[in-house]
Amino acid sequence: MKLVEIADRLNCQLDGDPNLEISGVGGIEDALPGQLTFLANRRYRSAVATTRASAIIVPKDEQDIPLAALRANDAYLTFAHAIELFYNPPRYAPGIHPTAVVSKSAQVGSDAHVGPYCFVDDDVVIGRGAVLHSFVSIYRGARIGDDFFAHSHVAVRENCQIGNRVILQNGCVIGGDGFGFARQANGSWYKIQQSGRTVIGDDVEIQVNSAIDRATVGETVIKRGAKIDNLVQVGHACTVGEDTLLCGQVGLAGSSVIGDRCIMAGQSAAAGHLKIGDGAVLTAQSAVSHDIPSGATYSGSPAFENKSWLRATGVFHHLPELQHELRALEKEVARLRAVLEKE
Repeated sequence: MKLVEIADRLNCQLDGDPNLEISGVGGIEDALPGQLTFLANRRYRSAVATTRASAIIVPKDEQDIPLAALRANDAYLTFAHAIELFYNPPRYAPGIHPTAVVSKSAQVGSDAHVGPYCFVDDDVVIGRGAVLHSFVSIYRGARIGDDFFAHSHVAVRENCQIGNRVILQNGCVIGGDGFGFARQANGSWYKIQQSGRTVIGDDVEIQVNSAIDRATVGETVIKRGAKIDNLVQVGHACTVGEDTLLCGQVGLAGSSVIGDRCIMAGQSAAAGHLKIGDGAVLTAQSAVSHDIPSGATYSGSPAFENKSWLRATGVFHHLPELQHELRALEKEVARLRAVLEKE
């Protein structure tokens, strides 16, 4: 594909040979001649001089680019679209594999693909264009929208509701029982029936081996456009807002409410029954036990406001020196006290 055609399709300003042939895409450090790469993170600016790529996507104001360039308002998003020009994802022919078990009372939409060893239980409704790859289990009474994609070993439990264009990566479980137990007089634990459900909005993606528990009563809700990374735990009766990101190994205890457009970075966590406001950010390994206001950035465990945390961690590195100085001051104070007492 000629570079000028790519520029036109990606709505970029072209600097360089318009007839340059591009055969694929690659990262800036690994790209080969004939490939298109990108620069979105300043950390990789020095690699522009050494990349073997034939062309690069850069921000519009980037200077001193030694190779053909496509200038974009958002280089990272533009590169995401560029990948789609060269990569054709697998297509799955409509039909039900002979090894799949689909209940007679289930309704599976047109053009759906139900792969090997899948199970679709009674009273399930699945929209058009769905793909159930293999070993996917859809429990009784589930409701699933159009263009659903479930990779192998996904489970959608009873009565859960899933919107349109939802992607579930391998091994994730929607609507497993919440962690609900009541202590009995003898110290043992009595299981509380998890009678609620999980509701997933449109355009949600949930990645490998994540668990979105059903509510004890009511609903666990993942709203439109939320993206949930690998190994995330969302406890019973939580709400995750629109376009919110939950990164790898995030944990939400029961009844947490996460606002719209929040980011919880890797291994961050929220105690139960709290609210994180719209647009808030928790940095990696932060743990909150209280409400977080909208737009705030918190860090640490227990988490507090990021600017204060940065100052505190700056001091932390100097604690041995401060301890030495403190002990010296204590000795000097003790010496002066002794002198005063003699007088």
